[in-house]
Amino acid sequence: MDGIITVLGNNLPWVWVAITVICIVIEAMTFALTTIWFAISAFVMVFLAFTPIPFPVQLLIFVALSMILLIFTRPVLQKKLNQKKIATNYERIIGQIAVVTKKITALDKGAIKINGMEWTAAIKEDNVLEEGSKCVIEEIAGVTAFVKKI
Repeated sequence: MDGIITVLGNNLPWVWVAITVICIVIEAMTFALTTIWFAISAFVMVFLAFTPIPFPVQLLIFVALSMILLIFTRPVLQKKLNQKKIATNYERIIGQIAVVTKKITALDKGAIKINGMEWTAAIKEDNVLEEGSKCVIEEIAGVTAFVKKI
């Protein structure tokens, strides 16, 4: 172990740069919000490597900082990202009531209007929804809203 630490010596900042780059590449390929925290910690360690702090202590700081970031910031960021994902138009209209603008049958698609937007609509049941009637949006598949009679 002493031999490895001796070899690292002046090259320690470059080791932390390499770890930073590797973690960023892994995060870019996975988008798992896991290795980004290790990349941030390794980036901080690049600057600490210029101080007289011994490598084992630097390694301990790296691991501790990575764990703190991972445990305390990852859940907050994931929650924020999930809120933005749910905020898309098609997910908002599921469960809402729409007005049929073109007759919908089990064999023929029709159209509905909700929030000022018209959607192609289909029904899974063997029902007929006449123009002007109301329906509930059950799911969205592609550009088609699947509805059911109220």
